[in-house]
Amino acid sequence: MTTQQLFLGIDCGTQGTKAIVLDAASGEVLGLGAAPHSLISGANGRREQDVGQWREAFALATRRALLAAGVSGLDILGIGVSGQQHGLVLLDPQGQVLRPAKLWCDTESTPQNQRLLDYLGGEQGSLERLGVAIAPGYTVSKLLWTREQHPQIFQRIAHILLPHDYLNYWLTGRCCSEYGDASGTGYFNVRTRQWDLALLRHIDPDGRLEAALPELLEAHQPVGRLLPGIALQLGLNPRALVSSGGGDNMLGAIGTGNIQPGAITMSLGSSGTLYAYAEQPRVSADAAVATFCSSSGGWLPLICTMNLTNAAGAVRELFELDIDAFNQLVAQAPIGAEGVCMLPFLNGERVPALPHASGSLLGLTANNLTRANLCRAVVEGTTFGLRYGLDLLRQNGLQSQSIRLIGGGSKSPLWRQMVADIMHTPVVCTEQSEAAALGAAIQAAWCESHDSGQAQSLAQLCQRCVRLDASSETLPTAANVAAYQQAYERYQQHVATLLKSE
Repeated sequence: MTTQQLFLGIDCGTQGTKAIVLDAASGEVLGLGAAPHSLISGANGRREQDVGQWREAFALATRRALLAAGVSGLDILGIGVSGQQHGLVLLDPQGQVLRPAKLWCDTESTPQNQRLLDYLGGEQGSLERLGVAIAPGYTVSKLLWTREQHPQIFQRIAHILLPHDYLNYWLTGRCCSEYGDASGTGYFNVRTRQWDLALLRHIDPDGRLEAALPELLEAHQPVGRLLPGIALQLGLNPRALVSSGGGDNMLGAIGTGNIQPGAITMSLGSSGTLYAYAEQPRVSADAAVATFCSSSGGWLPLICTMNLTNAAGAVRELFELDIDAFNQLVAQAPIGAEGVCMLPFLNGERVPALPHASGSLLGLTANNLTRANLCRAVVEGTTFGLRYGLDLLRQNGLQSQSIRLIGGGSKSPLWRQMVADIMHTPVVCTEQSEAAALGAAIQAAWCESHDSGQAQSLAQLCQRCVRLDASSETLPTAANVAAYQQAYERYQQHVATLLKSE
């Protein structure tokens, strides 16, 4: 019998924290745990979180995962942390948190982002300089916003951390970051993999921000070992190694085995994401494609749509339907919803680039105005947004043999078939839908193997620990592909009209 090698993977998201216990020797996930967070919402698009909730949820989700796995925390060899990208956590010289964390979905710093974008020479200037076009969700505009809105807090900044960096600091006492998550800050050059110090000096000529930057780590390098008090509090092995961790998309890539060219990961969550591994930083001329670094030593060209299951959920709730009843109505309507097209931009949209757009229903007639067509139109409309993003990635040289599907929407066979047909690409789900938490655990095993002198390749670990659900494999149907292509072209025409008026 093989000795177990137990690792803990944590994913600190917007809505909650997930924990996974992985036996890296067998590749089996032994237990899962979760605990919720709440949002602090305010005027002007304020979306913040109390980082104390992250710590409490980390402890609770960990306890639940260990209990579900039936193992002792003292047998955990390593911990990996995945975090929501772009969030800003500010610490004072004593390591105390200065204010709630500003999140990726916060748009309060939109004016500051625009001024920084103007300074960089617009989206093209930002792409040339940084390899990404900064957007309001990125961390950089949050720094300028803090300087302008909270000058006294700004004066006390000693450390600038991303959400996963902060949790690593809490666990180990060390301030550091890894290249994948760092590349979503907006003050990092994704081609040279270095901080853009001049941009930070533009925000703060006194050099405070530059001095507050964390040290950068390679993906396979550990942050350190657990602080004794934290190990005791969490009931974990005090010798457990904490890996570099990463952003949720970067560790979702590892958790779906997306660490070499060919596979695409698509997440059907409240928002939609689509990303693929690249060996070189091929920066797209289209600002909607973010060429982030991966947390596996390469790059991760990525697109994100703001409206996905949240838009479908809004229509479902409007008609007071449960998920099964909603899916039945979607299935009743034909492909193309008899000409009904929904542009589901309820929160504006990132891809297509329509930040000021609102949602609209087009093509309605007295004959096609049915609940079934409206339900179908919202699911098609959100999926067409992902197709729009996939086209951008393909124009940038992405080779896509298969799509690995994760997120809540991936559980629907109907939606899986729709994705396969609209993308004209085979689709398969991974057995473990908590891909970011699994990726964090796999990365911890990779780090620990290097540290213990028994280095395993990340590819070996992914081969053993990432399992595809054969029963979910879905192939495109030729007749459906052709029908969806017509409906997609209609969607593109409507989007083109909106893009002209933006």
